[in-house]
Amino acid sequence: INSPTTAIELGIGMIHQHFMLVDSLTVTENVALGLASSRGPLLDLDRVEARVRELSQTYGLQVDPRAPVWTLAVGERQRVEIIKALYRGAALLILDEPTAVLTPQEVDDLFVTLKQMTQDGHSLIFISHKLHEVLAISQRITVLREGKLIGTTPNENVTRAQLARMMVGRDVLMERAHTAAAQGAVKLALQNVCALGITGQQALHDVSLEVRSGEILGVAGVSGNGQRELAEVIAGLRPATAGAVLLNGADMTSASVRHRIEQGLAYIPEERMHDAVVQNFSVAENLILQSHTEPPYSNGFFLDFAAIAKRSKQLVSDFRVKTPSIDTPIKSLSGGNMQKVIFARELSRNPSVMIAAQPTRGVDIGAMEYIHQCMLDQRAAGAATLLISE
Repeated sequence: INSPTTAIELGIGMIHQHFMLVDSLTVTENVALGLASSRGPLLDLDRVEARVRELSQTYGLQVDPRAPVWTLAVGERQRVEIIKALYRGAALLILDEPTAVLTPQEVDDLFVTLKQMTQDGHSLIFISHKLHEVLAISQRITVLREGKLIGTTPNENVTRAQLARMMVGRDVLMERAHTAAAQGAVKLALQNVCALGITGQQALHDVSLEVRSGEILGVAGVSGNGQRELAEVIAGLRPATAGAVLLNGADMTSASVRHRIEQGLAYIPEERMHDAVVQNFSVAENLILQSHTEPPYSNGFFLDFAAIAKRSKQLVSDFRVKTPSIDTPIKSLSGGNMQKVIFARELSRNPSVMIAAQPTRGVDIGAMEYIHQCMLDQRAAGAATLLISE
């Protein structure tokens, strides 16, 4: 196999973690992309649409063939990707982290579809860090670690703890005992905050909360219910239409992102690839984002590359980032190591308040354990943390 075209011809389909769709086109048009036409330069879109409807009904992949992709929810976009693969006759489907951005209900719906596909004779390779999902959906489990095959085992012969040990190479702490921490003054406060979402609809209505020093406040809920807007309002990336945001007692409602950072705010965005890193920048360059004009990285006019390299190597070591070098483009790192770089950058400024939105999404269990410990260490140091998770 030397090209995607050859793989498709051999009946292999791929569902990427980051969807390969054109937002401005309809579902049918996305499915039709790359298809050979039997009518010369023209493609029979009516025929494609009819087949899309047939596959949708057969496998419970409910989606409107005429809907523009940009109007679809994440779960619906994934259904389009599956329909694309099935349309091309895929007998073997490879799914890369297929549940990373799905709601719990969407995960349940996906699993119903996948089980039906296996009953119809399709073969599936389900790639995931989520052990409970791997155990729920698979018959056999293969573990890779650092590019090496560690082992293959029947589903019924292995436990979650055993899988974690195979993945990480050591015993992993699966649960933590909840211990109370001393709480101090209010570090972050929202007072009757309202905000609009990307569609212009009300996303936050009259939200009030407080987070104290030495406290981790969890915000739970199904994705799409205002969590992203909440984090962005606090970080200064989305304006509040009403109410107030207070950071260390100071009103930050209209403050810039930089001013909030200077006042002690750290932000771990939900979408790290788009909102937290510059993909073509190196690890070192990403580590100094937002601090590149300050000592020791700069004298105000010129960057001190020796100081940047020294500090970057120290952070990579302290946060156990696995990377060939600090000059490696960050886009080549795994999700877990990329997230460690983001935590290293944000925590290196010793913030008093941290907003962590879905901080363990798409990372392996070893990185998840480390990220949880980072947040507990921040709590012990007196920081206030707002943890947003599903």
